[in-house]
Amino acid sequence: MEGVLWKWTNYWSGWQTRWFILENGVLSYYNSQDEVIQGCKGSMKVSALEINVNPVDSTRMDLVIPGEQHIYLRAANAQERQQWLVALGSTKACVTTRTRKDSGENKPDILKVKKSELRLYCDLLMQQVHTVKTEATREGGPEIRTLDEATNLLGATCDTFIKTLEECIHIVNTSLNDVPVPVHSSIPPLPHNQSKSRGNKNASNIVRSTSIDK
Repeated sequence: MEGVLWKWTNYWSGWQTRWFILENGVLSYYNSQDEVIQGCKGSMKVSALEINVNPVDSTRMDLVIPGEQHIYLRAANAQERQQWLVALGSTKACVTTRTRKDSGENKPDILKVKKSELRLYCDLLMQQVHTVKTEATREGGPEIRTLDEATNLLGATCDTFIKTLEECIHIVNTSLNDVPVPVHSSIPPLPHNQSKSRGNKNASNIVRSTSIDK
């Protein structure tokens, strides 16, 4: 995926357009599309990023490399941000899952990655539900075009959330099927004589208790 995003540079220059390319698990950015050939100005491994939905601005997303860097981005509109968030979330899950499979890590670790993807979509859902609710209850009635766009985004996010949830269920079910069933060793039979004598004792006990009851 590639396209224009606004990147926060500093308080002097503010938001500046940059050309971003998401490819092979790496997010790179350039001054413009025409300057791609000159090399990127910066790049980040998506697997190392925390992807956050801005709770106020429906066009903004924040990328965090814990302990190192914060990158603030804005899309042209909510629809484009949606596309970038889903692409980044899916890429992070795929790259991390593939890396952990190659290193021999187990499925519960892969499930953690999918859960982080679900949290991202959950944050997105909450914001979009709020947008729909606000527009639907607006004084004077909703603006149909805005409400239609908001509900379309909400529907797309729901589909993505459900798809990711199904993948989590598949991972859990596969993990359960892989768990070996313990084999319980059977109790060895008693020797013939010992079994017979024990049976006689039990029989005498039954007779004795019966006579007492009478």
